[in-house]
Amino acid sequence: MKAKLLQSIAAAALAFGAGAALADEDAELVINGEIEIVTKTDAPAHMDGMSTIMSGWRFRDSTTQMMEMDDFDNPAMLAVEDAREKWSTPVGSEDKSCADCHGEPEDMAGVKPVYPKWNEDAGEVRTMQMQMNDCRENRMGAEPWKYDAADALAMEALLSSVSRGMPVDVAIDGPGQSTWEQGKELYYARTGQLDLSCASCHEENYGNMIRADHLSQGQINGFPTYRLKNTKLNGVHSRFKGCVRDTRAETYSPGSPEFVALEMYVASRGNGLSVEGPAVRN
Repeated sequence: MKAKLLQSIAAAALAFGAGAALADEDAELVINGEIEIVTKTDAPAHMDGMSTIMSGWRFRDSTTQMMEMDDFDNPAMLAVEDAREKWSTPVGSEDKSCADCHGEPEDMAGVKPVYPKWNEDAGEVRTMQMQMNDCRENRMGAEPWKYDAADALAMEALLSSVSRGMPVDVAIDGPGQSTWEQGKELYYARTGQLDLSCASCHEENYGNMIRADHLSQGQINGFPTYRLKNTKLNGVHSRFKGCVRDTRAETYSPGSPEFVALEMYVASRGNGLSVEGPAVRN
């Protein structure tokens, strides 16, 4: 077991040392020929040691990039269409739909860019999925959706799609600052048998190859994301869970306070990039 672990660490170290060019450093993302997406911009002031931030789209090969450039080719848009139908369908003991309170999905443009955010009434930082479930339970009298499961991800993808092109703008001050600080601590904490942190890959080694993966900066402006690897929409907490698991550490569950804090911090690292989800990744 120890020998295999050392071999894995050695392989990772060799891969980290092998630099790789971006798929196309000059590529620009325009969706449907009209939605301009900022995939590279100056890093927000609160980020130390990085001057430029880049969407994961820039680290994918040209074939994968092209799938996101047209909604007809983006497999995630099937889930978005399903969510549109659910949006206007009354459910629960109150026989209410999302549309009854919020109008058309397009009326929700501008919501996704600011999440996670502090909720004054609840006295906590909430992710978009948490807020959606609050509506389902307390306004619609419906069962909450399982975190990062198909229904929740489809609805989050719909709400993301109507904000595409808008800049991510997650607040890091005010009453939510302590949650943000917790997320930052988790981001830089080394864990597991491989003794890796989020920063080990996505800050110190982005652009390099680890096995067959072209390491990105780990930006989450494209979530929910359709992954070709498992042919379905993926939530950011599930991605966090997979990353922590890959360090061979005990991991948290989607929807846990730890992952809420981590999402808030990581989302703020993308302030200035465009909302891009639902994106397509490997």
